[in-house]
Amino acid sequence: MKLYFKPGACSLSPHIALEESGLDYETESVDLKTKRTAQNEDFNVINPKGYVPALLLDDGVLLTEGPAILQYIADHAPGRKLAPANGTIARYQLQGWLNFIATELHKSFSPFFNPAAKDDWKALARANLERRLGYTDAQLAGKTYLMGDDFSVADAYLFTVLSWARYIQLDLAQWPHLSAFVARVSERPAVQAVLKTESLG
Repeated sequence: MKLYFKPGACSLSPHIALEESGLDYETESVDLKTKRTAQNEDFNVINPKGYVPALLLDDGVLLTEGPAILQYIADHAPGRKLAPANGTIARYQLQGWLNFIATELHKSFSPFFNPAAKDDWKALARANLERRLGYTDAQLAGKTYLMGDDFSVADAYLFTVLSWARYIQLDLAQWPHLSAFVARVSERPAVQAVLKTESLG
């Protein structure tokens, strides 16, 4: 399978998940401004949505949307414990985290990367983001990862989103559990490998 990604974008989370999974995969970077892949293909033809991540499976099926891709990866490497088993309450809790990160954290960063965003929009987004980060920080108290002791695909997504804080001059030090979480995840060998591949580390 092939992951289409942009270095440092939200596609970083499935990239980490793939590396953690031990599954065979390849990657191809995408220039989201020109919509051309590294092999000079038209990315809009590959993924009409026009954004990453996109995971092309070996049978030609294309998966899009980060939370769906993350769960697909986890379910195809059950021995790595990247997601609780389907049908368990823990799995629904994981899905709750994936949705929270997508809608409350990820989307709150969006205005800061949108040239058309006005200052008042950014101020509202920042206030919401800080409230949600405070909540997440509290939930990590006494935990190694979001779901407890096991690293999950939700942690890969949270780590990815938190990595954007430095681009908007948001100091995570005010949330000690989040800061410790970022440091802990960044030390994982799979994460280090992916950061090196994407020229982020």
